[in-house]
Amino acid sequence: MIPYGRQSIDVDDIAAVVDVLRADWLTQGPTVERFEADVAKRVEARHAVAFSSGTAALHGAAFAAGWGPGDVVVTSPLTFMASANCIRYVGATPSLVDIEQSTWNLDLAQIVESVAGIVPVHYAGLPVDLSSWTQGGTVVEDAAHALGASTPDGPVGNCARSDMCCFSLHPVKPITTAEGGIVTTNDDGLAQRLRRFRSHCIVRRPELGGWYYEISEVGFNYRLTDVQAALGISQLRRLDWFIARRNEIAEQYRELLSCLPIGLPPEAPDGFVHGYHLFPVLVRHRREVYDRMLASGVATQVHFVPVHHHPLSADIGLSPDGLPICDEVYERLLSLPMFPDLRDDDVVTVVEALHAIVGG
Repeated sequence: MIPYGRQSIDVDDIAAVVDVLRADWLTQGPTVERFEADVAKRVEARHAVAFSSGTAALHGAAFAAGWGPGDVVVTSPLTFMASANCIRYVGATPSLVDIEQSTWNLDLAQIVESVAGIVPVHYAGLPVDLSSWTQGGTVVEDAAHALGASTPDGPVGNCARSDMCCFSLHPVKPITTAEGGIVTTNDDGLAQRLRRFRSHCIVRRPELGGWYYEISEVGFNYRLTDVQAALGISQLRRLDWFIARRNEIAEQYRELLSCLPIGLPPEAPDGFVHGYHLFPVLVRHRREVYDRMLASGVATQVHFVPVHHHPLSADIGLSPDGLPICDEVYERLLSLPMFPDLRDDDVVTVVEALHAIVGG
């Protein structure tokens, strides 16, 4: 069975984890600090703050942004629910606007009212072009798919046009720490609030005793472990190869699928580098294609059931036809296998299976 995605683990990754298991720290310690420094350097940001998951990273960013009851924050409908839930977690109200036909990313031009912030999602690894955003509010990039991608402003994560940028380190993402997330920012105050939030909002007061601490805000235990950070450090060394290989696989798919009656995903504009976390295509009769691909030994997936299709989103109050582009894309959306260790002959197998189903 060819999976739709999987981690790439080598002997160096295993050795790095074993080294930490034999050392003094297992939970958050010096290896986490080193990982954070390595990520900040890689994306050209001032700070990187590690969390236990990508969702925790988004929650931390929403907290650091100061969003709360009465605030409206806009995100994309074509994303996993965590992009909207991080807004709910802090008591703010999520709002949705449609995606662009040309990118499948959030259409910033449709945000016409004043908002407390936005959570633009770099869908499938294609960075959102934030150069047109001038309406203010706190900008938190959901770059769960886009570590290693870049824009004309530089690497995604450098926060050239945002306040914070959140990455996921789940096994199918660009690099993995098994589970994990990380937030980058250039703002010292935001970085301080992020670090405090992930550790119960503890504030140490050594002048009152070496043991003494105070908690004045609700925080969470969202810490990453040194074991996970060791894997992340090792994985980060291969990030450039991971992204290059994903782009190579994408080009193979584009060439081999060009003759089929399917829609191919948007390409990166000039000056952008696509992360290709996913390779989503548009097919007719998706359920049949999904089932027959699985029967042929190829696992596909749908990314994602849109935010407004879930019962939880009834509070957003959209009309049934309120997001037509997103709904049109979703009805035909299917993600083909995409991961760095996917072999060229596996790509051919995927294409041949798809051709046998839709080629006629």
